[in-house]
Amino acid sequence: MPQVNQGIRSVLSIPTAYRLFGQLIGGASGRKRFVKDHIRPRQGDRILDIGCGPGVLVPYLPAVDYVGFDASEEYIQAAQEQYGDRATFYCKQVSTQAITEHSQFDLVLAVGVLHHLDDIEALQLCRLAQAALKPGGRLITFDGCYLTGQSPIAHYLLTRDRGQNVRDQDGYTKIVSQVFSKDVVVSIRHDLLRIPYTHIILECTK
Repeated sequence: MPQVNQGIRSVLSIPTAYRLFGQLIGGASGRKRFVKDHIRPRQGDRILDIGCGPGVLVPYLPAVDYVGFDASEEYIQAAQEQYGDRATFYCKQVSTQAITEHSQFDLVLAVGVLHHLDDIEALQLCRLAQAALKPGGRLITFDGCYLTGQSPIAHYLLTRDRGQNVRDQDGYTKIVSQVFSKDVVVSIRHDLLRIPYTHIILECTK
């Protein structure tokens, strides 16, 4: 899983700094819009969050059955301390064995994950998500994206991301379409942060 953790990028591995940085660049407002426009959760939904970090999406969800996985002990500890009364968190890599311990999910989230994975790893994640979903359930991914004509600032920031596999639209869709045969809904957003940035959101239905 190629990732750079130097300078500011190493600081962002600390949960408190991660949250503060998100607040400074408008992450809270963007997360709220992302949940409303793309996740569209319903009360009672079962949600699997792969790479949940410190659980920053939990406050924006209705009463759902939320299960989050992350390999970072610091992130999971922070998530449990703040949201453990309304969500379940596991400090481990999500795996087929891990998800078979749970009933199938209505939604699988991979927020800021695919750009940390090479193509083989990303394909494995999609297959795992597909197995975890109920029929008609959705995988929703959210990542930075290179785009022709995008803001030079956005392009530069993407080159400085901790994840070393930021792709263009075709790069992402070619991976998920190998697993999800139905039409993949693609959204390009430039308005989720206070700074120039390009996000790609994929909604993949089982």
